[in-house]
Amino acid sequence: MNAIAAAATGAVAGAPRLILRAEGLALFLAAVFVFWRLGGSWLVFVVLFLAPDLSFLAYLHSPRLGAAAYNALHATLGPLALFAIGYWSGESFIESLAMIWLAHVGIDRALGYGLKYATAFNETHLGRIGR
Repeated sequence: MNAIAAAATGAVAGAPRLILRAEGLALFLAAVFVFWRLGGSWLVFVVLFLAPDLSFLAYLHSPRLGAAAYNALHATLGPLALFAIGYWSGESFIESLAMIWLAHVGIDRALGYGLKYATAFNETHLGRIGR
């Protein structure tokens, strides 16, 4: 995507896009590392890793609701808040759940799946998904 097309859609382009995707990969790797250090169950990791993608179901209602649901479950704020709750309560299982969620967000960003605009599913802050 060129800079002009990116500006028209509200998407980031060029080096900033690559940096954001690299940050996503770093987030994924850090979350997996912390999950491992917490001694989390890898079976639970595999079973729940794609759970945030259930937010796609909201697109059955409308693109606006779908984007809101997707963004709510694909922003870093939720898993970081959940991790803080787990840490403060001493519940390593909650911390592990937060790391699974954060790993999902990170790999999505690394693969170029950004936060959604309400216009269409394939319009994201990291650019258009697909051709």
